[in-house]
Amino acid sequence: MPEWVIEWLQAASWPALLLIFFFENLAILAAVVLLGGWGTSLFRSRRVSLTPDPLSSAEVCVALANVLLNTMTTLLGLWLWRKGVIQFRTDVGPRAWADVLVLLLGMDLLMYVLHRIAHAPALYSLLHQFHHRYERTRPLTLFALSPAENVAFGALWLTFISVYDASWLGMSIYLFLNVLFGAVGHMGVEPLPASWARKPVLRNVAGASFHAQHHQDAGHNFGFYTLFWDRLLGTLRPDYERHYGRVPDWAKE
Repeated sequence: MPEWVIEWLQAASWPALLLIFFFENLAILAAVVLLGGWGTSLFRSRRVSLTPDPLSSAEVCVALANVLLNTMTTLLGLWLWRKGVIQFRTDVGPRAWADVLVLLLGMDLLMYVLHRIAHAPALYSLLHQFHHRYERTRPLTLFALSPAENVAFGALWLTFISVYDASWLGMSIYLFLNVLFGAVGHMGVEPLPASWARKPVLRNVAGASFHAQHHQDAGHNFGFYTLFWDRLLGTLRPDYERHYGRVPDWAKE
């Protein structure tokens, strides 16, 4: 990261940062909706969930509220950095690229655990039930979260990078991939080729089929970036690969 950017982040006023980070997160939402919509149209012959209901004003309002919450998480992360709780490196070599793998695998485990906790009967209505109202997903569904769930995921991320001093490059690439996985997972169509479900390594990448099946069957497929923890802990739908790239028969009933 250029030195002038670091100096600006250290000196910028909070109102200015609030405005900039809000429009940054709003741009992310717009990119997910526009590019995700393009992908949905491009791969419309490979639907993995039924066609969603017409977009409601409530869904749009919730998405915008989550943009604001994401902005507050960004501001809190910057405040923790200014206080020295969060630190990041500025190197761009092999170690920085290794950070991407550490962040993906570490957060994949932690988010799997949090996702399982969110499905516990005592917490489901508070944390996660709202997201599961949208069984028929579309790109905007990525932002259809209850405030409590959004805060929980944000706190998990800030806690992780408070403990692990990643590089700025590694964090930036991870955050891009996080949005990409989320957008693909909620497109309602499968852009990845069917052969991926049979490849030794690629078969463990969480795509749209994997997450769509979770929206259709809340008892399986809890992972975010990989299928590793679901395979290991027995929460992967047994017929996941058989229904890869299409709407399962049991989801049409």
